[in-house]
Amino acid sequence: MLWATCQSSAASTSNEVQGAWAKTWQTNNPVWRGVHLGLHNDQQVEALIEQLPKLSKLGANVLVVEVNYSFDYQSHPEIRPQQFLTKPRAKELVTAARAHGINMIPQINYLNHQSWSRNTGELLKQYPQFDETPGQFPENKGIYCRSWCPQNPEVNKVVFALIDDLADAFEANAFHVGMDEVFIMGSEFCPRCKGHDPAKLFAKAVNDLHEHIAGERKLEMLIWGDRLLDAKALGYSLWEAATNRTEQAIDLIPKDIIVCDWHYGKATNYPSVPFLLDKGFRVWPSGWQPLDASVAFSAFSRQQKNPRLIGYLCTTWGKVKVQDLAEWPPITEVLPQWK
Repeated sequence: MLWATCQSSAASTSNEVQGAWAKTWQTNNPVWRGVHLGLHNDQQVEALIEQLPKLSKLGANVLVVEVNYSFDYQSHPEIRPQQFLTKPRAKELVTAARAHGINMIPQINYLNHQSWSRNTGELLKQYPQFDETPGQFPENKGIYCRSWCPQNPEVNKVVFALIDDLADAFEANAFHVGMDEVFIMGSEFCPRCKGHDPAKLFAKAVNDLHEHIAGERKLEMLIWGDRLLDAKALGYSLWEAATNRTEQAIDLIPKDIIVCDWHYGKATNYPSVPFLLDKGFRVWPSGWQPLDASVAFSAFSRQQKNPRLIGYLCTTWGKVKVQDLAEWPPITEVLPQWK
């Protein structure tokens, strides 16, 4: 009993310290200048730690690290791939980042992107019963990416535990759940979802995650915004906006979610930014490449005089190595524009 009391007291003290740091950081950083990158092993953590002083000098104050299943998950060790990053290295990264005033936001890409090319992700490898298209598309031929079934009663037990492991390791005050490019929703092959409204299914997945992340864990929740946008109405492609009616979920999910609105093409107008702001969301415009497109999207976003536009996020998507982040033009040329 004494040991349990000591553990509880230590956890409470740790939470208070983390909360105090987060509150101070938020007060000192009204504009979020972020970099999103994949982080999948301890070697990449070492490289990122070396980049922190340079990124901080460029103005970066947030790093969104997409770890996915490449972590030493204690709740579900069967999920781990051959290479993964460890909790001690994650802690080391957090300490180093905070020393430079940088907030760390971990990410696991949920719902979609459970496979890529012929490779199925670790979750569906270990739990094939979670698949939205069970037994279909051998070797993933004829499919972009697999999704899990948002109505499987067992899936949340697993994914919530993974969130807890990763959030604890990164001492997180926010968590990014991905949820982009969801093309399989209400599949005819899913006995639970067949014939159901795609918007309600998508909203259920978002709301389930929100209840755990924002409700139980008291963390900010972030998602990619493409499935909340009507491709036809806003003039976007099927990649950066929905064509399968998930966009109607926008009125079915909480407004305290931070929506990362990503667009990678050069344009003079990005109507989703004011649209999402008008809907009441905080919006984090998220560009990539080429450089002229990033500059155009950044410039348009800076014109929006709305306090819910929180800053700008530079995504990298494997186009730059971790050790070269601070020399990549879409970061060096765009991020410092956000004061």
